[in-house]
Amino acid sequence: MPELSRFYGIVIQMHFGDHPPPHFHALYGSSKAVLDIETLAVIDGRLPPRARGLVVEWATIHQQELREAFRRAEALESPGRIAPLE
Repeated sequence: MPELSRFYGIVIQMHFGDHPPPHFHALYGSSKAVLDIETLAVIDGRLPPRARGLVVEWATIHQQELREAFRRAEALESPGRIAPLE
């Protein structure tokens, strides 16, 4: 699964050829969550509150890039990299 970004121990990934709705995967330690790109809501799994807040902050900044990355990954192209949260 391609890695889009990594920050504060959080890994953001996206599957090739994945299903709608547009989403991304966030991993933090043993916690995993899937977040909807449009609403930034957790649609599967869970993250600790602090990690979830950081993921939502990052995704808010990079929402358009996430949309484009999902379109590329859906077409079996590399989704590329997105800058980490600083």
